[in-house]
Amino acid sequence: MSKKGLVCEGGAMRGIYTAGVLDVLMENNIETDMLMGVSAGACFGCNYISGQIGRTIRYNVKYAKDPRYCSFRSLFKTGDIYGYEFCYHELPEKLDPFDFESFKKSNREFYVVATSVENGKAVYIKLENMDRKDMEWVRASASMPMVSNTVIIDGHKFLDGGIADSIPVEAAMNMGFEKNIVILTRPEGYQKKPEPLYPLEKIKYRHYPEFLNTLAHRHEDYNRELEVVKKLEDEGKAFVIRPSELPEAGRIEHDPEKLNSTYLLGRKDAEAALEGLRNFLKDE
Repeated sequence: MSKKGLVCEGGAMRGIYTAGVLDVLMENNIETDMLMGVSAGACFGCNYISGQIGRTIRYNVKYAKDPRYCSFRSLFKTGDIYGYEFCYHELPEKLDPFDFESFKKSNREFYVVATSVENGKAVYIKLENMDRKDMEWVRASASMPMVSNTVIIDGHKFLDGGIADSIPVEAAMNMGFEKNIVILTRPEGYQKKPEPLYPLEKIKYRHYPEFLNTLAHRHEDYNRELEVVKKLEDEGKAFVIRPSELPEAGRIEHDPEKLNSTYLLGRKDAEAALEGLRNFLKDE
């Protein structure tokens, strides 16, 4: 029996599309052996492991305009556009509790991807219980360059996993997950362009040449990964769910209606894919 994975790319608040897909998968008992999340894919994907249908859209809509959650005020005061204490402690521990016990009891593996600022390479970390250190790995995976502080774990510096590996389906296959569902947050035909902020990144991260090299080639790596995904899809080794139209939510989104629209798009696309997805997951 082949091991099955679920790979969720990032995209900041566009990741609310992924939340819609994951809720439909949970409602229809579509289970995989593993989920590997990048950035928003990690932040929202953990709810698939804990089985919390509706949690992602609920708290994102409720706190979309709260400056403690995501704001330039937070960026100027703390160095993080997404508030550290609010997002990674107050929210999951008190305001809309994450089900830590269900997460720990799950028999599914959960990996997050972060990028080493020191060498520019991706790291793939298996999280077991979502304790404070695990939360730091989730935060590292979602810490976008230029608008986030580097996250220091065990003396090493990390940022957004999407810098080094935006769509880690090859990493999942190397771990032995032969068939993978891949959730993308961009419509078919999208191609990433060079980062317009790279001149500023060169200044901010000037002491980390390998990291800068990864940033400089990020768009090329991303577009190559899209080619890999398409090849695996054609070979029957990947089942891809992507937006059927342009999502309304942007990377930084404060409009609850746009968030809800993007979430509903994810639900619609997932529901349309259910029959094909079930056939894909069957072992021959």
